Amino acid sequence: MDGHRPLDLSDLRAELQARGIDVLRVLYSDVLGITRSKDMLVTQMERALGHGPTFCQGVWVTTTHGDVLDAHGSVSDGLPDLVTRIVPSMIRDIPWEPGVAYAVADVYEPDGSSHPTAPRSVLASVIEGYTELGLTPVTGPELEYYVMEDRDGRWERTFDHKGLVYTTGAMVDPHGYFLHTLRMCDKLDIGAFAGNHEFSPSQYEINLWHADAMLSADRTFIFKTAIKDITARQGFLASFMGKPFNDEGGSGFHLHFSVERAGDNIMADDSGGLTSTALAMIAGILEHAPALAALTNPTVNAYKRLGPDTLAPYRINWGLDNRSTMVRIPPERDRGTRLEVRIGDGAANPYVISAAILAAGLDGIRRGLTPPPMLEGWTYEDESADVLPMTLEVALAALATDQVLRDMLGTTFIETFVTLKADEVRRYGESVDDPDTRDVTAWEVEEYLLHY
Repeated sequence: MDGHRPLDLSDLRAELQARGIDVLRVLYSDVLGITRSKDMLVTQMERALGHGPTFCQGVWVTTTHGDVLDAHGSVSDGLPDLVTRIVPSMIRDIPWEPGVAYAVADVYEPDGSSHPTAPRSVLASVIEGYTELGLTPVTGPELEYYVMEDRDGRWERTFDHKGLVYTTGAMVDPHGYFLHTLRMCDKLDIGAFAGNHEFSPSQYEINLWHADAMLSADRTFIFKTAIKDITARQGFLASFMGKPFNDEGGSGFHLHFSVERAGDNIMADDSGGLTSTALAMIAGILEHAPALAALTNPTVNAYKRLGPDTLAPYRINWGLDNRSTMVRIPPERDRGTRLEVRIGDGAANPYVISAAILAAGLDGIRRGLTPPPMLEGWTYEDESADVLPMTLEVALAALATDQVLRDMLGTTFIETFVTLKADEVRRYGESVDDPDTRDVTAWEVEEYLLHY
């Protein structure tokens, strides 16, 4: 990773000061996908960044309510430090906050070794598996989110006009919020190129170009951080929570995924069909789908977005240009040939969802797996494919028995993730009258809306 290369901090300080940057916002993702950060004065860079900054490792198992659980580096270990090192290639000036720049950081143990719990490190280890095969994984995110305003102490959609999917302009952007956000994302240099209002009222999507998997995940992490920040600056709330409302659809995190060898996309054959590599990737993703669900749909709420006739996945299947399947193959070929893995929830951690899907695809490539027949038509009722886990508890049980994913993502990371999520499932069950309800509960809104 970039963080292993020694930095000339004095040169970096001079470069930042020449651009008018006097504060560096050092940020990294915790296990939940929440942005953790510290603002550092650029004038103090040599001293402040020479050995850090450091944070308490309890952050890995801090819940959305501030409880600190026990896992690697946490309570039983005496809450030691973690050490961050900025990634120079991922410094981005913040256009709506002059003088401040984001700086993505890698995370290390105090002895300098890569941290097994850090989501960026987990993704790096999976990418290394592709590198060993001479392959480069390429991903592109597709995220939806809602914008809300405070009305008498409740966060509600800014407007409720229906049927305005794939539109732009004042009817779907009455406050000028979205156009401002799109412009800010362009100036942030994270690969944004277009956007529109999505299916549900006050739901939006901004598209980012595909890139090498780590760069794509970094961009997506900054994107989610920025969207919440830009929106808050305007007095609104943006949330990637999977399903915040009972009366409207959910927000997904679709991941477009291909592989290259020596810069060439190797997903399509000469006849326009899929190569054995592409088919093996599909097969690996489908085989690991029950366990993948826990990592791509990491909240209790996420499973209320999934189901029959939702335009979100329900069964473990795949098809050509079919939005009712879990893995869709878009119609583009040649360099555009790719998989669209549609299972992801808007609340998913960009590094974790990428690492999990890439790991499953890599297992398929290594083992030369063959997928089941692709499906056509409206596939929700096609019982030839199994149903995905419909609760986080069921998905966590599948993850517990998927030794391949556990080994590829690392036991320490998986155990920390499960510690957090098992506690989440327990608190949900103790707090609602009917834990099996498919309705979105007040507990979920309180637990997720502000944080995701």
